Amino acid sequence: MTEAQNELAPYAATVAHSRGRRHAEPPPALRTEFQRDRDRIIHSTAFRRLVYKTQVFVNYEGDLYRTRLTHSLEVAQIARTAARALRLNEDLVEAISLAHDLGHTPFGHAGQDALNECMREHGGFEHNLQSLRVVDHLEDRYASFRGLNLTFETREGILKHCSLKHALKLGDVGRRFLDRKQAGLEAQLANIADEIAYNNHDVDDGLRSGLVTLEQLATLPFLEEPLRRIKRTHPKLKPQLQGSELVREMIGRLVADLVAASAAAIAAAAPQSVDEVRALPHGLIESSAALREERLLLKRFLRDALYMHPRVQQMTAQARDTVKLLFESLTADYDRMPDEHAANAKALATAGDEAGAARVVADYIAGMTDRFALQTRDSLRAGR
Repeated sequence: MTEAQNELAPYAATVAHSRGRRHAEPPPALRTEFQRDRDRIIHSTAFRRLVYKTQVFVNYEGDLYRTRLTHSLEVAQIARTAARALRLNEDLVEAISLAHDLGHTPFGHAGQDALNECMREHGGFEHNLQSLRVVDHLEDRYASFRGLNLTFETREGILKHCSLKHALKLGDVGRRFLDRKQAGLEAQLANIADEIAYNNHDVDDGLRSGLVTLEQLATLPFLEEPLRRIKRTHPKLKPQLQGSELVREMIGRLVADLVAASAAAIAAAAPQSVDEVRALPHGLIESSAALREERLLLKRFLRDALYMHPRVQQMTAQARDTVKLLFESLTADYDRMPDEHAANAKALATAGDEAGAARVVADYIAGMTDRFALQTRDSLRAGR
């Protein structure tokens, strides 16, 4: 199956010009290569686990808050809408969006920070690199290779940022960081869609939790007028629905601005191929200056009003303590992990590769859901 290339812009990614997979495979009969990537991601173990991984609120806090899984679906929806408008490859941008958080730890950024601290002497931990590690090495579903064997373009999109030290170890997918080149437009788009999704949906979850109020949001200059208009147009609307209307309007406005600003930047640069996009000194997918400032203000507001709220900080502290206990306990006794993980860690430790053994432990912890991490913590404390 081929893409309708006449509908794609000349600077869009296409299967015909893909850099391919790490392991050669026969082409799919009923799907494009990027659709195959998407399907492999959706069928992966790591993707299913996202349903019980924290976005902001730990799973046991309630069933209606977003998880990493629902967040990933929302990123894909936003990214596909913009990709269609810009004549980019929807299948590729969807695959990147669905895979971008596969390496996230339990308990969101608190879990990542704690695991990074635990791994400080062994190369650290970063969920973006871990997502690539998941699709390249840790998923084990196919007879002919480890990982999901995704296309270069999907793998490139997953790796949003990377230090030069790590880029040197990543081969082809790390090359652009060394050469100071841009990612393809689909990768750029998925990155911005991620920020639009989590900023606005964290507002929604903050309102639902009661930790953020409409009155607080009205202190932001760019939200005061929309809130007043919503109340004027729907005077009997309950606060929860006022918040939903606001978030819906915010996302629509941001996506429309993103498409318009990106289309103008693309027209000005006039790239005629993906290679020309890569050679540019800057990316082309971005909001207007005014809305970039609004995104920054909203991010600061969420930090102060939501992420630093005592209730969220209490969850954060528990998350850090849990991850630290898991790492220390499992590093001290590899046999507390499942047989395969324990055997790999012991083999590496015996060979003198302490960092490699610690990485096995980090991989195991990063793959846990919030619920399983808490259950494992309680079992370790009980001595079972």
